[in-house]
Amino acid sequence: MGARWQRFAEELSRFLAVGLLATIVALLIFNFLVHGFNTGGWAPMNDQPELAYFLANCVGMLISFRGTKLWAFRDRAARHADGGVTAFVSVNFATMLIPIACLWLSRNVLGLDDPISDNLSANVVGLLLANAARFALFHQFVFPRAPEVEELLEPAED
Repeated sequence: MGARWQRFAEELSRFLAVGLLATIVALLIFNFLVHGFNTGGWAPMNDQPELAYFLANCVGMLISFRGTKLWAFRDRAARHADGGVTAFVSVNFATMLIPIACLWLSRNVLGLDDPISDNLSANVVGLLLANAARFALFHQFVFPRAPEVEELLEPAED
């Protein structure tokens, strides 16, 4: 495998590891808010799953930003005055619409509101689609590799 593909695979692996941690945190918060944990059927946001998903993923976004900036894309500097915060948050909010839409469809079109349906629609299908979009957008717009660095990393041609 060429050096460029190896770097890509390493970045993707680190990105997925950070995303897994952020997802676990968001998943626990979402399920507590919407379905409760041993609370006798009481869940504070059972009737507002989209808002609960948004709030839970804002917490996950904080974890994701630190891990993505400091580890996943550590060899890339954000080319934004604020270190990429605005671009990162914008990409996250835009791509968060994907799992929220899946959750909304599951609940409001299909009439499914049990924990398994909520998690499959938002945290499996929606999250897979959103993460693919996030990786591409972060890679391209939030933490792009500077052209001069890319040239240094390319193997010399004889």
